[in-house]
Amino acid sequence: MIDIPPDAPQPPGVAQPLDASQPLDAPQPLDAPQPLDAPTSEEAAVSERFCQARTAQSQALLEDYTEMIDDLIRDCGEARITDIARQMGVTHPTATKAVARLKREGLASARPYRGVFLTEAGMAMAERVRLRHRVVVDVLCALGVPAEAAEIDAEGIEHHVSEVTLRAFETWLVRQPG
Repeated sequence: MIDIPPDAPQPPGVAQPLDASQPLDAPQPLDAPQPLDAPTSEEAAVSERFCQARTAQSQALLEDYTEMIDDLIRDCGEARITDIARQMGVTHPTATKAVARLKREGLASARPYRGVFLTEAGMAMAERVRLRHRVVVDVLCALGVPAEAAEIDAEGIEHHVSEVTLRAFETWLVRQPG
């Protein structure tokens, strides 16, 4: 066993030995580990918002893939991993992982050397996303956003707009002249 003299400096992050000559409530060194406090309600709310954003981002990815697979099946008669990767602008392994996740979530099926197919749930998701996209594009165009920019912007907005906001968009669009 190594004998370390009691007055030897301790590396940062290592608890310092108690000095018997100091009272227990004496101030601790600044580098002493501080106890973690429970988050405040404001911190908890911020944490919850970030958690919701991460969940929404994860869901958006599934929605993008189901929509793309549906488009490929409609346009080409099949959706192969190679085509999915090319259309999504990702590598083949990334598309393969995404399709595996779609399969785990019950949104797609695939067999070796065959294309990827959407389940009923996957087709419903693709159609729901397509409709959301159309509403968002229509609102942006009605506000004067050029069609090309509206299409690009809608790709992100469509995944994050709530159902309440989407219904308000639809109501507003119906009230617009022309």
